[in-house]
Amino acid sequence: MQHTRTQKFTRAAVGIGAGALLAIAAPLAASAHVTVTPDQVEAGGWSYLTFRAPTESDTASTTKLEFHLPKDTPFTHVSYQPVAGWTAEVTEETLPEPVDVLGNEVSEAPTEVVYTAEGAGIAPGQVQMFTLSVGPVADTGSIAIPVTQTYSDGTVVEWAATPEQIEEDDTLDPAPVLWVNDAPPADDHHAGSGDQDAAAGAAAEAPEAPEASADAGGVTLGLSIAALVIAAGGVLLGAVALSRTRKASA
Repeated sequence: MQHTRTQKFTRAAVGIGAGALLAIAAPLAASAHVTVTPDQVEAGGWSYLTFRAPTESDTASTTKLEFHLPKDTPFTHVSYQPVAGWTAEVTEETLPEPVDVLGNEVSEAPTEVVYTAEGAGIAPGQVQMFTLSVGPVADTGSIAIPVTQTYSDGTVVEWAATPEQIEEDDTLDPAPVLWVNDAPPADDHHAGSGDQDAAAGAAAEAPEAPEASADAGGVTLGLSIAALVIAAGGVLLGAVALSRTRKASA
């Protein structure tokens, strides 16, 4: 009798666990791309930008990340936070032509930050945070920061599409975007979704993440509902199993 009771509780626990896991995993899978927190910053200020980089491959690890900084609205100063197991290098270049940044003529600026894994990198199913200190922020509408993600099997993913390009083709891989004077659109694909803990040092508080596009939102909602149904089913099975066990023991 004890063995039967244990089996019933085990099946119920598995049902509950599977449902809960799917409920959590479904929204994360639907939003797995490189994002930045905060995604709204003030012109003229300095900010700590935390980039969230997940590994989407099931078989390869992320071994290199290249953050391409703007040349038309450059940051005059950029520094990086060291990450254990990674080396980092900031590249500074002469700009194609001098740029006015907040009343100052800038002819040289940091244009790239490259993180390279010394070991295994970001394994499948894992995510890593990379933080940069940048400033001052140019007085502009928005700033896209394309990211090149390289995997251990040689695959390269370019997170480079601007908001305007995404509006025309939402299958493109979006670049992280800093919104300065412009407000993020309601269906923004670029809104930061990283941990608030990882962004605790940010100069500006990250706004509430807006909804994804209608298509992506529908898929996410559908998966979440399905997960909740499964979880509810697991709870129901557990209750039934417990009820039968009590009757049997009575």
